[in-house]
Amino acid sequence: MPKIGNARIIILSTNGFEQSELEVPRDMLRAAGAQVDVVSPDGEDITGWDDKNWGRKAEVAHKLSDVKAGDYDALVLPGGQINPDILRTDKHAVDFVKAMHNGGKVVAAICHAPWMLVEAGIVKGRKVTSYPSISTDVKNAGGLWEDNEVVTDKGIITSRNPGDLDAFVAKIIEEIEEGTHDRAAA
Repeated sequence: MPKIGNARIIILSTNGFEQSELEVPRDMLRAAGAQVDVVSPDGEDITGWDDKNWGRKAEVAHKLSDVKAGDYDALVLPGGQINPDILRTDKHAVDFVKAMHNGGKVVAAICHAPWMLVEAGIVKGRKVTSYPSISTDVKNAGGLWEDNEVVTDKGIITSRNPGDLDAFVAKIIEEIEEGTHDRAAA
C-alpha cells in the first residue's frame, strides 16, 4: 500500500480539458506529496477550457507513447466536453486506460471523462457517476449510474463536475493508499 507521498500519478489529457479538473487534482495531489505527471498524446503542452473560452496552458511532462502503465499507481482523467471526446478516439489513450485498469491501478475520471471508461469497456456492472449529460452513454455501456459527488467501485473513482473536486481528490488519495484493486480485466 503506497502512501500518497510515494505515489506516482499520471494525468492523461489533451486540449480542451476543464481547467479546474486538471489543475485542482494536479496541485492537491502534488501538495500531498505525490509525483504527478501530466501526459498528452503528442507530448506537447495543452490548453484548458475555462468557462466559455480557452483557458491556461498546462505543462506536459511526457508523450503518452513514452510512459508505461506499470510505472504509475493511479490515472486521473479530467473532463470537459472536448478533451475526453478527442481522447476516446485515440487507440493508444484507450489502451492505456485499459492497462491501468487491468493492472489494478486506481482510475479516476470526472465530468465527461467517464466516456474514456466507456470506450475502454470498464464500466459494465460498476457503480459510476458522470456529468449528467453522458449518463445515458454510461448506462448503455452497462454502468450503474448514480447521482453522487463521488462514486467508487473497486478503485474506479468517478465524479460529476468541478463542484465535486475536493471529494474526488480525497477519494483518489484514499484509494491509492489502499493499494492495487482486484478486478476482472477489460
